[in-house]
Amino acid sequence: MTNAPLPPSSAAQSARTILTRLHEVMASRTNAQGKLNQVVGIIGECLNSEVCSIYLLRDGALELYATRGLKQEAVHVTRLGLGEGLVGMIADQIETLNLDEAASHPDFSYRPETGEELFHSFAGVPIIRRERAVGVLCVQHSDPRRYADIEIETLQTVAMVLSELISNADLVDTAARTDAATADQSAQRLTGQKLVDGMGAGIAVFHQPRITIEHTVADDIEAERHRVYAAFDKMREQIDRMTSQAEFGVGGEHDEVLETYKMFAYDEGWSRRINEAIDSGLTAEAAIERVQQRTRMRMRQIDDALLRDRMHDLEDLSNRLIRIVSGQMGTAAQMGLRQDSILIARNLGPAELLEYDRRRLKGVVLEEGSLTAHVIIVARAMGVPVLGRVRDVRTSIREGDLLLIDTATGTLHVRPTQAVQDAFEARLEVSQKRRANLASLRDLPAITKDGVPIELMINAGLREDVAALDLTGANGIGLFRTEFQFLVSATLPSRDRQQRLYRDVLDAAGDRPVIFRTVDIGGDKALPYMNAGDSAQEENPAMGWRALRLALEREGLLKVQARALMEAAAGRTLNVMFPMVSEPWEYEAARNLFVGQRAWLASHNKKLPIAIRYGAMLEVPGLLETLDLMLPHLDFLSVGTNDLTQFLFAADRAHPRLAERYDWLSPTVMRYLSRVVKTVAGSRVALGVCGEMGGRPLEAMALLGIGIERLSITPAGVGPVKAMIRSLDLGALREAIPAILAQPASNPRGQYQDWALKHGVDLGD
Repeated sequence: MTNAPLPPSSAAQSARTILTRLHEVMASRTNAQGKLNQVVGIIGECLNSEVCSIYLLRDGALELYATRGLKQEAVHVTRLGLGEGLVGMIADQIETLNLDEAASHPDFSYRPETGEELFHSFAGVPIIRRERAVGVLCVQHSDPRRYADIEIETLQTVAMVLSELISNADLVDTAARTDAATADQSAQRLTGQKLVDGMGAGIAVFHQPRITIEHTVADDIEAERHRVYAAFDKMREQIDRMTSQAEFGVGGEHDEVLETYKMFAYDEGWSRRINEAIDSGLTAEAAIERVQQRTRMRMRQIDDALLRDRMHDLEDLSNRLIRIVSGQMGTAAQMGLRQDSILIARNLGPAELLEYDRRRLKGVVLEEGSLTAHVIIVARAMGVPVLGRVRDVRTSIREGDLLLIDTATGTLHVRPTQAVQDAFEARLEVSQKRRANLASLRDLPAITKDGVPIELMINAGLREDVAALDLTGANGIGLFRTEFQFLVSATLPSRDRQQRLYRDVLDAAGDRPVIFRTVDIGGDKALPYMNAGDSAQEENPAMGWRALRLALEREGLLKVQARALMEAAAGRTLNVMFPMVSEPWEYEAARNLFVGQRAWLASHNKKLPIAIRYGAMLEVPGLLETLDLMLPHLDFLSVGTNDLTQFLFAADRAHPRLAERYDWLSPTVMRYLSRVVKTVAGSRVALGVCGEMGGRPLEAMALLGIGIERLSITPAGVGPVKAMIRSLDLGALREAIPAILAQPASNPRGQYQDWALKHGVDLGD
């Protein structure tokens, strides 16, 4: 027997042979154990594998049910817990393993009764039923070798057929089944991540029960292929119709999101992979599911969040395609929401969310989800609160349960008690009254009790964000993140597309200033369509090849953006700001590039801005040491507190163990910012702060106390910060600040809170 991997043509033929023979096994009258014994023999023979074994989940453990090559006395004796050994890890993580030397893997667990010490190579795939691993199929060889991709795909195909076989034979572990009737009916409190802000109450509605594939082996391959072709046509018609009917009142980046989603629906590579699965002998439903399972496994191996989000779009389309081809199209959206509802889903695509009645949809709860996912962009435009990364929703929630969602606290109350409902309604009422009171401040100036005007601006990144200027009464946009257009696009945005966005933003802002920050990509904002050098291998991407560093090396990128900004601002003043400046020469290089592009446009008789004001972001702490050299060449300086603080403390703010290790009001941050204020004082440079720090009333009060008089914050923060400003005696605060900085308490936050309480400052608590 040869141990070499099969050539692709032979492997493909083996897959068809295996499915044909398995079909015969499944149709026979042999008992379940006999069928499994035949299956391992067929797979081992067709793949030239010395060992083939099947483990099934029984009573919460993985039991060796059938084997060819291991000792037969180990059958029904060897048991592995979920997560134990290679087999347990495959089932626990629903992952595929392909190892040329199994014993070297850290999760390898030796079981002497099996005789597996004779074998080196190992490959295993999970047997999946209703999105749960109910077993593992694995093969082994005595010689070290990795199995070819097509052999792994063959194992995945066989695992699908085994799922059907063991289910029909009632071998699926009852502990692995989820039954709404057995779910806990007591009140529960689940937690998750805020993806879109808001509160809502409604009954639980599951978006779409998973389609269980009952028949995996095709009787007529050509008939299955025609079913898939027809399903693709119908799905594309649906997507075209939904994207053409999507209305948000204001055009925005979600338009580009939907175009990207549509691109996936027409992707030929995806349809080709499904056809290849049909060629191996699968039904249309099983072929789509096999490709979908492979996509899920790839998603778990992808570190890039944006690429994972695009894979979620493909997952959404796969679900839609399976529903069409199986004729099971009923979704909660199509059945209609009959009352206020909270939608439950593992994940959602943007088009699926658009199908829901926004008048009834009060919130969305996702088992997965991320801030940059396409569906989140659409949900934000719809004004629907979203809570993501909520575990155990399928086992904790029943259809029709009352749910209370509060993304501010990251909580979901399931079947709440009357006391919890009363507290929630009280909070909601207070929140609504507070919002109404803050809304009444919209047209009032942000001026302190002692008459000092403060410039309050907003941060933005989407076209529709500009509407917040009128809603909040802000003075302008102090930070427009231009990279967002790049992050939601499937390809590099053209100059025309960039120009349209910038012009629309300026038109909507009217005579209020807009500060455009040049593209800040790289690091944690990698673009899947753009090779960002070695950023994927960087140990510290936040301090790596990103922002201005990347833009200066990719001059073409920055030149295109410079022209787009200048042409969009023709006849107006353009405010442009460069991110993550480390040294004066970087700022000068970026500014000179803009000057050069202005000259090029002028030579081509293009309309130009009447003036261009140049600024920099102070995010790298070391820049303060050479700031005096930059001031003569700057028009404005904006302190980016988010990156600045993590660099000051050498602590990643996204790290759960480090998030509480420092405070914006610590003497380290406040003394540093005080030095910045003193360095800029006396120059013509306008100084401001943009970032989360300025959007919190207490922190904003402290910033005003050290001399900052321009804040650019989230739109939601404008009202609370304005209320604080209008209740503040700034002169009294500035008299107190030197003593606070000179003699900080062990709890510096408490010092500021005590001062605010004593002087009647409205902190909104």
